[in-house]
Amino acid sequence: MWYAGPDMRVAPDTAEHGRVSHHPIDVALPQHVEAALTTYLASRRASGEAMDPSFASAVDALSDFVLGGGKRIRPTYAWWGWRAAGGDPGGELADEVLTAVSSLELIQACALIHDDLMDASSVRRGKPTVHIAFGERHREQGWLGSPERFGMSAAVLIGDVALAWADDMLFAAGLPSEVLRRMSEPWRDMRTEMLAGQYLDVLTQARGDSSPDAALRIDRLKTAAYTVERPLHMGAAMAGGSPELIDGLRAFGADIGVAFQLRDDLLGVFGDPEVTGKPAGDDLAEGKRTLLVALGMQFGADILDIALGKPDLDLGTVEQVRRALVDVGAVDAVEERIEELTKSALAALDDAPVAEPAATKLADLAISSTKRAF
Repeated sequence: MWYAGPDMRVAPDTAEHGRVSHHPIDVALPQHVEAALTTYLASRRASGEAMDPSFASAVDALSDFVLGGGKRIRPTYAWWGWRAAGGDPGGELADEVLTAVSSLELIQACALIHDDLMDASSVRRGKPTVHIAFGERHREQGWLGSPERFGMSAAVLIGDVALAWADDMLFAAGLPSEVLRRMSEPWRDMRTEMLAGQYLDVLTQARGDSSPDAALRIDRLKTAAYTVERPLHMGAAMAGGSPELIDGLRAFGADIGVAFQLRDDLLGVFGDPEVTGKPAGDDLAEGKRTLLVALGMQFGADILDIALGKPDLDLGTVEQVRRALVDVGAVDAVEERIEELTKSALAALDDAPVAEPAATKLADLAISSTKRAF
């Protein structure tokens, strides 16, 4: 391993400045999100089975995907956006807000299932991706036609189900109409931005555009908007946050979201497969034009011309790429950009009228989201 990520030992529920959040939902938010998703998906499975038992197996695959991993980052930022605007976890709307923010995990499921298909990824979280698993199911059953085509079709449809059910879960959460009206703008814009970023990613790879500007535009739309910025916006809007607060949270979220993706890009090349759940160098094999790759090419890491987009990339070549990215300074440049973005995000957070304990919690999340150890 040629690069070791920075150490990160921030306790998840202990604020850096000495304030500790004691409300049960605040302290165990991922578990509460998990419970909300489990309840919702179980209810939808029952209705799916009533339509046709065969559809229930597709619902099971979606449920396994959603409940089988993930840090619940998007619901976490949405919840703390709500808390930042004065949302009360002990108030009468807390359960409804929790259900609403949990629906973001279904948006994430749609994005990942489709992303794996478009990238021809075979592994996600250490398991076969959805299109691979359904292709294998077709093969085992001896069905007619192409197993690969069936797997791809199933993945498209299961991802679409996730996107549709995200809307269903949100609007069935029981929020008052005024609250739904306030959060409809960030919800609408977030979904479009995510899809626009995904298209831009596909287009950039097709064009072979390896410029740093193109990589950062994709990061801004495909990751930052729907991972941090819009969930914060959504949460704050539900609580009736002021324009000043929302602007500050969005500025914070945009920068942290890009920094988060840049850290993920480093993991995609240098991460341990047992930690990332994906093969070593998977991003390289997929030909992803990340900022790390763009800077590596710009700085003269010629090995990328051979390795990028090579499906049968071997570990020896991956190690050569790692060494080259370190040697030419691309890794240091990405680390510097992460540090700059984190600092600017925290400055925006400091300037915004954020209620405690959200201000402290969001600062901690900024660190934990961008400084993940390999």
